[in-house]
Amino acid sequence: MIKAVFFDLYQTLIDYYPPREEQLARILSDYGITVTADTIRRPMVIADEFIYKEHSRLPISKRSEEEQKTLFAKYQTILLKEAAINPAPELIRNNVVKMQQIKFDRVLFDDVLPALEQLKQKGIILGLISNIDSDITPLFDKLKLTPLLQVVVTSRDTGYHKPQPEIFKEAAKRAGVKTDEAMFIGDQYQIDVRGAEEGGMQGVLLDRNGYFNKDIKELIIKDLYQLVDYLSNEKV
Repeated sequence: MIKAVFFDLYQTLIDYYPPREEQLARILSDYGITVTADTIRRPMVIADEFIYKEHSRLPISKRSEEEQKTLFAKYQTILLKEAAINPAPELIRNNVVKMQQIKFDRVLFDDVLPALEQLKQKGIILGLISNIDSDITPLFDKLKLTPLLQVVVTSRDTGYHKPQPEIFKEAAKRAGVKTDEAMFIGDQYQIDVRGAEEGGMQGVLLDRNGYFNKDIKELIIKDLYQLVDYLSNEKV
C-alpha cells in the first residue's frame, strides 16, 4: 500500500527555460555545427547523469573554481561525444562559457500541478527528495509547490545525498510511513530509481522522452498522469 510519493526535482518537476538543448544547438551553430534540439536531448540526459553522480559524491558548490571548470568541461565532452560531435578543446571551452552566461528560469512541467493535485486528493502524502544544497523555499513559493509538498528532504538539511539510502529513509521517517509504503519518482535510473530501492522504497523512472532501455524491470512512466493512473489502480 503506497501512502507517500516522493519526487526528484530537476527534470522531474522542474525544467529550464529557455530549454537548454535549444540554447546549446544555437551555440554550436556559431561554430558551423548544425544540430537540432532533438539531437541534443538524449546526449544531455547522459551528461546529466554524470554531473548528478559527481554532485552526489561532492556537491559542486564545495569544489574549487578549477575543479568546477574541469567538471563542466567533462560534461561537455560527454555530451558532444554522445551527439557524434568532435569534442575539440576550443569548442568545449566555448560551450561552457556560453552556457554559463545564459540566465535560465526554472519552470514546472505542464503535468506537475494537475497530477499533484489529483494525488493529494487521494490522501497520499507528497514530498520531495533532492540533492540540492540551497534553500528552495522561495522557488517553491513562486511555482506554487509549497502547498502540495508536505515533506521536503534535501542534502542541505540531512547531510545525505541520493543515491545514499539514508536520505530516502529519512524522508519516509518524516512522512510517518514505512519505506515500503513509499514511492520515489525520478528521471535518473541509477541515482533515483536504484537509490530509492536501496533505501527500501519503490523506485519509478520518469522517462519523458523515451530514452531508457525498455529492459529496465522497474516501473517506467512517460509523464505524471501515468503515475496518477497507476496509483488509481493500486490500493493506496
